[in-house]
Amino acid sequence: MEELIRKDSSGMGRRLISEAYANEYGVTLASRTLQRRLEELVVQDKVVAQGEGPSTIYRARREEGGVARSEEDYPPLSASGKKLRDLVRRPLANRTPVGYERNWLLDYRPGRTWYLPKTLRENLHALGRTPDGDREAGTFARDILSRLLIDLSWASSRLEGNTYTRLDTQNLIEFGQRAAGKDALEAQMILNHKAAIELITSAAEGVGFNRRTLLGLHATLSENLLGDARDEGRLRERPVNIAGTSYTPTAIPQVIQECFDRIMEIARAIPDPFEASFFVMVHLPYLQPFADVNKRTSRLAANIPLILGNLCPLSFVDVPGPAYLEGTLAVYEERKTELLRDVYEYAYRRSSAQYRVIRESLPEPDPIRLKYRSQIADIVSNMVTLMQPPQEKLVRERAIEIRVPAEDLDAVAERALNQLVNLNIGSAGRYRIRPSEFDAWSRQFRTKTTETSS
Repeated sequence: MEELIRKDSSGMGRRLISEAYANEYGVTLASRTLQRRLEELVVQDKVVAQGEGPSTIYRARREEGGVARSEEDYPPLSASGKKLRDLVRRPLANRTPVGYERNWLLDYRPGRTWYLPKTLRENLHALGRTPDGDREAGTFARDILSRLLIDLSWASSRLEGNTYTRLDTQNLIEFGQRAAGKDALEAQMILNHKAAIELITSAAEGVGFNRRTLLGLHATLSENLLGDARDEGRLRERPVNIAGTSYTPTAIPQVIQECFDRIMEIARAIPDPFEASFFVMVHLPYLQPFADVNKRTSRLAANIPLILGNLCPLSFVDVPGPAYLEGTLAVYEERKTELLRDVYEYAYRRSSAQYRVIRESLPEPDPIRLKYRSQIADIVSNMVTLMQPPQEKLVRERAIEIRVPAEDLDAVAERALNQLVNLNIGSAGRYRIRPSEFDAWSRQFRTKTTETSS
């Protein structure tokens, strides 16, 4: 089985391994037998397990100087980060079994406890500062949204073993085109990321570290990926096991509920957006509040304070999977953050450099679209969901209904009509238009766009 996994350097899920085994040996393994053999390979350090539950991805390790190493290179590490990396690379049998320690969370004091040193925080602020600091929360992220949707959806999914390339991801998000030969679950994972990013970059009131946002974020990321749909957006009430670690999360529902709320409370109180971002990246996976999709939820939640502060978002592009995984293992098993902190710093340096260049290449935003963003969104979404054609007369009527001032009526109607005429499956998501609604509207009116918009 190890050789089968080694043939695919991008990693394989259980279903693909089962199919490959059946094709190779003509025998279909029972799911329990397959899972037991995979766990044995993980314990023997022959295979790296990445992810949680049914979505776990398995990759073969390679040997360098007699020591198992992952296929991808590491980012630069601090001395303490290197020590932690060595600790979590020990054979699983040599790592002490540990459980959830709630006092580690309860001992955190916002504004007094710091996982990110002051110098690092100052450097991150310098890297992440944008020209939009004084504008409406989320402005910068929305300005670069088309690029962020692709980068973060692809990079975060890749950390879960998703094999879509960046180009595959772009085609799926912008044109609804699935990559040939890829598992449907991979497309679902990416589309879920897209919807979740739109959720946290919207101007919707109430986005922040609260139950509504976090449960909604998890529900969006986990849609159609869990064995039980009731687990989507719900705190777990049963035990979970994480492959490849000596850590066992708490299984007590009351502790999960209390600590989840405490994580939100602390995150809201942390005065620095980067510290708050990193804090949730540490404590959400450590608690494992959901049946699955915990790390994905934490990665997107880590962007909330950055987006709200109009700082460069964190896309995780170029982050080596093994480095992120082992940084998380150090949190699980050692309750130490230095290795994950090194990964976070590396990831943010890459992201901020990329998005500053993108932002500088953008033209100055249209002041009408900026001022009347919510009204234009209302017009576009209303006309699509009500199956109305993109006609100037109808656009003006809707603008009048929502009380756009007379002096700006013509300009707002012009912008809204332009958005309707150029609407596509990617931009429709920005207006909370479901793909089925866009498809129905587009089939009826898109071929008539030229004649009806005149």
